[in-house]
Amino acid sequence: MLGWIIALIVGGVAGWLASLLMKRDASMGIVANIVVGCVGSVIGNAIAGPLMGVSGSVQEFSPSGLGIAVLGASVLLGIVNLIKRGRLR
Repeated sequence: MLGWIIALIVGGVAGWLASLLMKRDASMGIVANIVVGCVGSVIGNAIAGPLMGVSGSVQEFSPSGLGIAVLGASVLLGIVNLIKRGRLR
């Protein structure tokens, strides 16, 4: 149970930091930040695992896990931005 609470908190922070980096903070709410952070963690682990041999989890806080989640969330927001602009149709 505690792992899920930590995942929501770290996911929210990761999503919020990614939204600041991608200049989308004003258009996102707390639920969107949590979703983007948690999904971004999965994407970040898929990217960082094979390339750098590093993995992290949002269920247990670590600086590398938060960094990987922010990386993945930024990638996710970049893809969403491209889709919204109509470049990936």
